[in-house]
Amino acid sequence: MDVASTIPFPLINKILIDEWHTGQVFSLLNLLRLWRLYRVGELFKRLEKDIRFSYFWTRLLKLICVTLFAVHSAGCFYYWLAARHKPSEHTWIGRLIGDFKQKGFWHGYICSIYWSIVTLTSVGYGEFYSMNEGEKIFNSIYMLFNMGLIAYIIGNITNLVVQSVVKTFAMRDSINEVMRYASKNQLPEGMREQMLAHMQLKFNTAELQQEEVLKDLPKAIRSSIAQHLFWKTAEKTYLFQGVSDDFLSQLVSEMKAEYFPPRIEIILQNEIPTDFYILVSGAVDVVTYKNGTEQFLSNLESADMAGEIGVIFNIPQPFTVRTKRLSQVIRISNHQFKQMVQSESTDGKIIIANFMEYLRGLEKDMLQELPFLTELLADQNVQPTAQNEEKQNRETMDSTDGNPTGTSNTSDPSLSAGTIRVIIYGYHPSKKTISGDRLGKLIFLPNSIADLFNLAEKKLGKRGSTILMADGSEVEDLSALRENDHLFIV
Repeated sequence: MDVASTIPFPLINKILIDEWHTGQVFSLLNLLRLWRLYRVGELFKRLEKDIRFSYFWTRLLKLICVTLFAVHSAGCFYYWLAARHKPSEHTWIGRLIGDFKQKGFWHGYICSIYWSIVTLTSVGYGEFYSMNEGEKIFNSIYMLFNMGLIAYIIGNITNLVVQSVVKTFAMRDSINEVMRYASKNQLPEGMREQMLAHMQLKFNTAELQQEEVLKDLPKAIRSSIAQHLFWKTAEKTYLFQGVSDDFLSQLVSEMKAEYFPPRIEIILQNEIPTDFYILVSGAVDVVTYKNGTEQFLSNLESADMAGEIGVIFNIPQPFTVRTKRLSQVIRISNHQFKQMVQSESTDGKIIIANFMEYLRGLEKDMLQELPFLTELLADQNVQPTAQNEEKQNRETMDSTDGNPTGTSNTSDPSLSAGTIRVIIYGYHPSKKTISGDRLGKLIFLPNSIADLFNLAEKKLGKRGSTILMADGSEVEDLSALRENDHLFIV
């Protein structure tokens, strides 16, 4: 059919008969060119799916072509009816132009197109109208066809226009719902402005939202994109300096990007620590509230972290973090972070070491808001001295027993202790807590039982000789203890 639609039958007719537009057989064969319409339809389908071309303009061009083809086809067929009818005066064009055949083809074509457009648009000036039964039948069919064609064109154009503003409609509807909610609940004006700014930013940065854009992509591609965008920022943060590339790659793959407008709280004081954040761009303020008064503590910029103190210590967030200007942050889930740290013990020790170093460099204003940090940092400063003394004593004993190299025959317990947190109490586990002075103390587990007794005496105010678990069992080896165990020193 493709080959048949390209054969020049009018030229063959000219060569054989030496005349144009004569011969019924060649005229019917010439209709094979209509097969090209199928290929034109396939072409427009491919163009609509090609991202190099605008869908709006491609679809609009298709509608124009459909309309022009319908006008052209109807006009030509209507003229063909008039040219074949006898007598010619009883035709729609012969009634006004008796010698229309002698005036040439183009004159008749212009009249036919004029009639077709007037009929398609339902104007109907009345210059040309049907004069015989054939023309009346064709006119009726053409007007019924026009009804469907106009509905098709109007429906497609409406769809194109609505599609271009559907996001605007959605944004306005969402904002109206938020404002109605704020009005019904009588929220303060400042809170309303924050809600409005957040909704506007959400729609303005819709194409930048990581989860919305990447949700349909495979995980491997999402991970590659996240590493390309956030690897350098995560690598610069103090908490992850020195960790392995494998751990950092896993961490970056789980990060979620978010945008916050100015003067919006990212973290609220005393909220549950479900996530912590790394600042990619923008700036935030760290503040605290005392007796209803806001106190400024510090300013954070790119590659700084917020919320990690609450997450690592598993305590309510001690500070409020508020944006100063439009800021992009990457969010890390508390649950996913701890899972990765537990599976990578070496990187976990590096992270704890970086975190403790960061705590030592905190300003006094922030340390005052975290009173337990002072004792914790003091304990960390005492532990290395106790470890060195214990190591020297073991080396002396090994040398005395005949080990000339001075090396110990036992493994260094500091590989498992020092990063485990336990809670100690100064009473027997069978007794019930009835007063505030019987609350426990959170400490880092020392490397020996003797150091634990010394630390317990310092914290609890009395010396103990036995370590019991909550069920009454006695502890003889510190390596058997786990994170957040409860120890009773009696």
